[in-house]
Amino acid sequence: MPRHSRWTKSHRSGAQSNCVEIGQAPGLVGIRDTKNRDGGTLVVERAAFGAFLTAVKTNRLG
Repeated sequence: MPRHSRWTKSHRSGAQSNCVEIGQAPGLVGIRDTKNRDGGTLVVERAAFGAFLTAVKTNRLG
């Protein structure tokens, strides 16, 4: 991810560290493990991530 990414995790995670974070850059979304931030980042196009979130929210992955 470009250095200007903003990394966040869900507010519902509270103080837990067993989560994933997303980082945003122009046109891209990065996904990484909060416990191992240097372990690698999955980078996808913003549109693909949006489609994934929609599928999760509408229960179309099962």
